[in-house]
Amino acid sequence: MPPTDPSSHTEPSEPPTGSAASPDRAPEPTSDPDQDSKPKPDPESESKPKPKPKPESKPKPKPKSESKPTAKAPAPVRSRKGVVIGALVAVAALLAGWLSQYAVGGDTTAPRAGGDSGNATAEERSDNTAAGDPALLKLARRNADDPFARGAADAPVVLIEYADFGCSFCGKFARDTEPKLVEKYVDKGLLRIEWRNFPVFGEGSERAALAGYAAGEQGRFWQFYDAVYADKGNEKNAFEDGHLRELAEQAGVRDLDRFDRDRASEAARKLLEKDRTEAYGLGAAATPAFLVNGQPIAGAQPDEVFTDAIERAAAAAEKSGKSGKPGEWSGGQSGGKPGSGGDQD
Repeated sequence: MPPTDPSSHTEPSEPPTGSAASPDRAPEPTSDPDQDSKPKPDPESESKPKPKPKPESKPKPKPKSESKPTAKAPAPVRSRKGVVIGALVAVAALLAGWLSQYAVGGDTTAPRAGGDSGNATAEERSDNTAAGDPALLKLARRNADDPFARGAADAPVVLIEYADFGCSFCGKFARDTEPKLVEKYVDKGLLRIEWRNFPVFGEGSERAALAGYAAGEQGRFWQFYDAVYADKGNEKNAFEDGHLRELAEQAGVRDLDRFDRDRASEAARKLLEKDRTEAYGLGAAATPAFLVNGQPIAGAQPDEVFTDAIERAAAAAEKSGKSGKPGEWSGGQSGGKPGSGGDQD
């Protein structure tokens, strides 16, 4: 800065050069010795005080040192902001995880604040809840000739499954939970399971859904379903034509040429769009999603969540007089064996 420039302190030292001319006038006889002595101390008195401002240049750099705290001052603010942002990100992640598991309307299976597993049991739900939403109950098609359903058409409880053949959690449900439900409830005429195509992983999932329709046209949908989910390598698979034909062969589809024609048909595409529109209409945003007599369940929940919902719904249906007694559940209107949904062996 200009005040710290040493040259500014040297400018006042120029006047002594003008007084230096006084020694040239000293030989004059008329000069007074006392007057000659006066100029001499003047240069010394003027030159000596002038360098004194030089030490003043030392305090001037202080603003530089003061700038250091100003740079450090924002640091605590940034650290506090980092903590706050980190906390917000953690909360958002937890909320996103919770919502992905309970995306289909209702908090009936949501975790409780007590810190347990969060799987609500049947005893903790009201009878009104177990009876299901009347509008959602109407979504059950109960078509005895439906190749994409298994169990008696007049079963007191209908479980609708909205799923994607490329979904890993759909595969978990198909392998771990559904076989138990078939044995415990479908085979006894208490439960009917209806499939809905809900492909969410792109074109590969859509191709698999269309292939499932084609397999169903030859009475082999559930065999195709089992073949796809049996192999975890099919998760988010591209499901190219050759692979789909291999899966059809594993499922026992006899006419592969017809299989190719059916999966390319307008009817296959129409049913896919109908199922998907139904799922989106419910507010489903992820797979798998379920309705048990109109009672929403989101995700591949533990077995007891499904068994509780099924038994609760069966009790509510019996109470309302919409089903026979447990011993009278014969499943005789399924069009085939209770667990087959009419599939051909």
